[in-house]
Amino acid sequence: MEEKLITWDLKALYPDPESWEKEFAALQSAAEKFYSFKGHLAESPELLKAAIEASDEFDRLAEKLYTYAHLLCDENTSISKNRARVDRICAKLSALSEMESWFDPEIMAIDDRRMQELLDSPVLAFYRRSLEELLREKPHTLSEAEEKLLGTLGDVLGNSDEIFSTINDTDMSYGRVRDSGGELIDLTHGTWGSFMEEPCRKVRKKAFHQLYRQYRQYRNTLAATLDGTVKRHVVMAKIRHFDSPLQAALFSENIPESIYNNLISAVRKNLPKLFDYFKLRSEILELDDLDMYDLYAPLLPQSSKKCTFDEGSEMVKKSLEVLGAEYTDMLNKAWSERWIDAPCRKGKRSGAYSGGCYDSYPYVLMSFDHRLGDVFTLAHELGHSMHSAFSRKNQHYHYADYEIFVAEVASTCNELLLSHHLLQQESDPKLKAAIYARLADDIRATVYRQTMFAEFEKLIHEDSAAEIPLTADHLCEKYYALNADYHGFIRADKDIELEWSRIPHFYYNFYVYKYATGMAAALKLSKGILAGESGAQERYLAFLKAGGSKDVLDILKDAGVDLTRPEPIDDALTFFGDTVSELRKLLF
Repeated sequence: MEEKLITWDLKALYPDPESWEKEFAALQSAAEKFYSFKGHLAESPELLKAAIEASDEFDRLAEKLYTYAHLLCDENTSISKNRARVDRICAKLSALSEMESWFDPEIMAIDDRRMQELLDSPVLAFYRRSLEELLREKPHTLSEAEEKLLGTLGDVLGNSDEIFSTINDTDMSYGRVRDSGGELIDLTHGTWGSFMEEPCRKVRKKAFHQLYRQYRQYRNTLAATLDGTVKRHVVMAKIRHFDSPLQAALFSENIPESIYNNLISAVRKNLPKLFDYFKLRSEILELDDLDMYDLYAPLLPQSSKKCTFDEGSEMVKKSLEVLGAEYTDMLNKAWSERWIDAPCRKGKRSGAYSGGCYDSYPYVLMSFDHRLGDVFTLAHELGHSMHSAFSRKNQHYHYADYEIFVAEVASTCNELLLSHHLLQQESDPKLKAAIYARLADDIRATVYRQTMFAEFEKLIHEDSAAEIPLTADHLCEKYYALNADYHGFIRADKDIELEWSRIPHFYYNFYVYKYATGMAAALKLSKGILAGESGAQERYLAFLKAGGSKDVLDILKDAGVDLTRPEPIDDALTFFGDTVSELRKLLF
């Protein structure tokens, strides 16, 4: 009898589509209520408070409507009426955007003396933090006319990003590659990872060259799109009176440039540990000429260990018991309240995510296919959901959202705790080695690789600011040299010089470093929890509950992670070195 996997319960959000329609009809009046405060914000603390509350009411309703529409659509993307519902809410929010965009400029226009009087009023005590965060942007905010002009140029300024996406996702065709089983398979962005994990080196090498053959053909066009995006970042930083595009990108989360630079310095200092791992890889794979297309090749025969959803769920629950009763009580609701949609089915959106809003469960979408990797996906997405659940339970809507800077901490922490639990329970040396290998690969890809990307981003923005053209030749030369620094003795295939041309994250404006800092923070937190450090469990729960109530670096410091210092990165890479040592002991 086929196992029945859990599906999510969207009726907890709206009992039926008709209920959604009723609230959709109320969205216009919510926007108009907020808009009615336009021109009156400086009149009194009471009016400003009421305006903020009206803004929150509109945003909260909009998020609830959008959440239901996109979750229902993702259940089965082939149902046109569900896709149409997503289109309707998106179109409505776009049409209402002008009724929201007035607020920030009007706050900025209040003279400093009057603004201070408003801030000092007890009436606005709760909202003082968010208002001060908004006012932090005042030196970088232009006049109303200039802001409006920039707003109208939004689509034009983002053209290079869209052109890249079109070329990368639609126009390029990479042909087909025969896998080690003899089957001809389309080479796509989706199958690329599987080809790089092929046991057969000839297959990996062929896929590698076949993919980059296309990127070499488009290299000049892709250099132009990346150059356009970087130039936009450089010009916008100057327009908004920042010293550099990096400073501009970090400003919104109040992250000092030193954290970005210290990450690069700490990782470079710890590169010998990475080179040791590459040496171990070459020994296990019996390759004297380890190359870039060998870095994801399985070090061990793929584990045939299968598990049911119930068994996988039990692994996750057991691994997270170390976080205490308050955490596990909340975690169990994921199953009892049906937060999770787990079955594989036709039409379901691919991939996995945690999604929801303040008024919904923190839902998880995934496709559980009975592999051990699916158990890690379940743990990861539930990490996001638990972060959201605790934040929403303990924070007012106004401060419930946490920053992207810490978005991967709780999810990664869950994976680390699951790895520890499985290593403690597993007696088969090969399976233990497989877990250590997975752990080492995750840290390599998340800390070392993303930091290399972060350094490349910094270099090309500096070059652009110095009016050095980002031609294809220049980008290839810079990338190949940097790749050589980060990969030591590997004499990399020349095609890796083109890797910059296919990475969408280079269009995200200094985003990738957050993966590395998030992993470092998660390793620090999980280590303290597993060691039973006094207060570690309580500090971690306080981190989950904090939402956006403080600056993100202060929230992490309260939890015991000071990313203004190099120790968290150093400790993370010491853990990486220890993981590689344990893997070597198990295999030799």
